[in-house]
Amino acid sequence: MNWDTIAGNWKQATGKVKEQWGELTDDDVTRIAGQRDQLVGRIQERYGIAKDEAERQVKDWERRYH
Repeated sequence: MNWDTIAGNWKQATGKVKEQWGELTDDDVTRIAGQRDQLVGRIQERYGIAKDEAERQVKDWERRYH
């Protein structure tokens, strides 16, 4: 699945995002607004992980999202 599709369906994707990354708040998800770089940054911040690890997690999630 490509990111444009996820961004276009962000309201539907938010449930799956919160399922995957439960530390993200509703406010985080709203502010991300379908922007991949924002999602990576919020994951980094909330989980205290490196950017490359956050990128890897998002990439894995993208592949599984449907």
